[in-house]
Amino acid sequence: MEHPVHPDYEWVFRTTYPAVVRTAFVIVRERGLAEEVAQDAFVRLYERWDGIEPVEQPQAWVHAVAVRMAVRQARRRRTTSVVDLDDRPVDDPVVDVDLHRALGELPPRQRAAVALYYLEDRPVAEVALLLDVSPSTVKQHLHRARARLAVLLGEETEVAGDVG
Repeated sequence: MEHPVHPDYEWVFRTTYPAVVRTAFVIVRERGLAEEVAQDAFVRLYERWDGIEPVEQPQAWVHAVAVRMAVRQARRRRTTSVVDLDDRPVDDPVVDVDLHRALGELPPRQRAAVALYYLEDRPVAEVALLLDVSPSTVKQHLHRARARLAVLLGEETEVAGDVG
């Protein structure tokens, strides 16, 4: 017998799923794998929805689970190859081809920090919670990512606008 989906869960899924897939895609660099990571994270959320471990902030929780799963997948796969831009999610905010390829050269944790901070416009403190690291570690990831992206994109190596 199929269990009905709680309306609040359904709302969280509909409003959060696209952003979770986008973030996972920046990290794992493959649409199918990003969708799989997002779906697995939402299954875990569903299992806890009415269970023993209630989730107070379901959007943040599922995003954090997906980010950690995506980072693990990317580390396992060591995916740094160029991604076919047609493989991007439809609403992917990364439209610059060179930037898209350069992001693929970053380590998974740096990609995750860049995706959450720059593409999703989340504050450092929230990125730290999602990555399960300290805010200073997030700042370090972002600083190193900006420096590496500057080199890859042929920009000046002095990176303006440190994260604060």
